[in-house]
Amino acid sequence: MSSTYRDFRTISPSAKSLLLMKGHTNIPFARQAAELICLPEKYVPNYTRKDFRYWARVLHFENRYFSIDQLLSELQINNILELSSGFSFRGLDKTKQNGYYYIDTDLPEMAEIKNNFLEALSADSINSTGKFKILPLNALDEVQFADVVNSFPEGEIVIVNEGLLMYLDNNEKEKLCGIIHKILKERGGYWITADVYIKREIERLNLIRDKNEEKFFAGHQIEEKRFNSFEEAESFFKKAGFVVDKEAQTDHTKLSSLKYLLENTSTEELQNLRSSGKVQATWRLKVSD
Repeated sequence: MSSTYRDFRTISPSAKSLLLMKGHTNIPFARQAAELICLPEKYVPNYTRKDFRYWARVLHFENRYFSIDQLLSELQINNILELSSGFSFRGLDKTKQNGYYYIDTDLPEMAEIKNNFLEALSADSINSTGKFKILPLNALDEVQFADVVNSFPEGEIVIVNEGLLMYLDNNEKEKLCGIIHKILKERGGYWITADVYIKREIERLNLIRDKNEEKFFAGHQIEEKRFNSFEEAESFFKKAGFVVDKEAQTDHTKLSSLKYLLENTSTEELQNLRSSGKVQATWRLKVSD
């Protein structure tokens, strides 16, 4: 069966789990969205949780979110397309600024849920001066992808994604690269991806996952679909017609979750995290000349 028609709906529970985690951070609308998704139960973040693995993940995902903002803020381009956004509301935050035309996309079921959330979030005194849409999109469907892009005004476009490539095998990655390359070649602009992950030795890092995590990672073969190295990743994108324009720089001191990691992690655990090395990067790519 063609990968375009593959059933990706089983990924959605991970988006919910990630949102509950992000509710501990300063990511725009994460706390409000976490409260909505927990209804009728009450969402109560636990900042005293003694689990360094958990807080390391919170810090990682908070940094990943803002790494995209960092690279996006340096560009004078107002047409923004986000792929497979999950429960992120980056677009709603960006369109507080005048001139932005932001299209947020995900699979139909997720897009429908987010549109329901949008009504509640928009009622919370949000003054949006830009334009924001949530549309259904399978990022591997070239025709559907082109239709979404054609709904933007004229001008360059920035395509962003956070948490997509890790679910794609090599053929699917190549197909996505081909679609994005064609669009950027025609319109100009950039691709910002926070999905440059490399494989790591989980056991060596003492970051053994719980049973649910192991089941999820094994079911989607996430470790197998990562790059072997950052050099391999750069070579992959180069072969697809891209060059790395810039890499986001990490400053953990600016992240709200660092405080809780330090408060709930032992000295030994912190040392283990510091020695584990970098496993993810956020790159701004452009079409090579």
